[in-house]
Amino acid sequence: MTSQSRAIPVLLTRPSGSADRFANDLMDRLKDQIRVVQSPLMQPEALSPDWPDLPYGAVILTSETGALSAARLLDEGRSLPTLAFCVGDRTAEVARAAGFVAHSAQGDAEALLNMILSLPEPGPYLHLRGRDARGDLAPRLAAKGRPAHAAIVYDQRPIALTDDARALLAGHDPVIVPLFSPRTAQLFCDQAPKGAPLWIAAISQGAAKAVSGLSPARLKVAERPDAASMLAVVESFVTDPHA
Repeated sequence: MTSQSRAIPVLLTRPSGSADRFANDLMDRLKDQIRVVQSPLMQPEALSPDWPDLPYGAVILTSETGALSAARLLDEGRSLPTLAFCVGDRTAEVARAAGFVAHSAQGDAEALLNMILSLPEPGPYLHLRGRDARGDLAPRLAAKGRPAHAAIVYDQRPIALTDDARALLAGHDPVIVPLFSPRTAQLFCDQAPKGAPLWIAAISQGAAKAVSGLSPARLKVAERPDAASMLAVVESFVTDPHA
């Protein structure tokens, strides 16, 4: 086992809540083989928009932050349907905790679109999304005869890498960097100083493409766009550091 002095640094750039959970899962698996450093690149900002007053049959949630936003809107007294179609298991878990009857597509936006189209619920649907979102679900559903509207209920404000993170990245030893979205990958690419060999775990091909300009020493895309698959990639880097 790698000693504590030789622990491989893992730089987490997710917002603090998500990063804490991922860090705990990493430490449970890899213990003193890694050293976790957190430097979020985005900070969620709550928004409370209006949307058309229609008898919505379900909400669509494409992120954990979207599910948390749905919970916040309910607390603010906003009226929402109880049925929720969610992109993945974690999003569905958060939605259920808020009182929704949540169904997970266990994948990405394409999987979610296909799941919705396979079900009898005719809509209309309300997609609670961030300002920066992929998939264009509402117009694509509408084009398939399933009326849908999108409401931007949160923004992700970019923030700078911490001094500790920049110093780590400017060093000479490898740094593992899990990147959970193309936008985060681009923000990281824009800020990361040259220096350390980067071992990038990308949640999707889009995230991998966004960070390709850094010419990472190692780059692996998760088999599925979820935290469990990202954990597996990080573990593979640690257990086979020369592959």
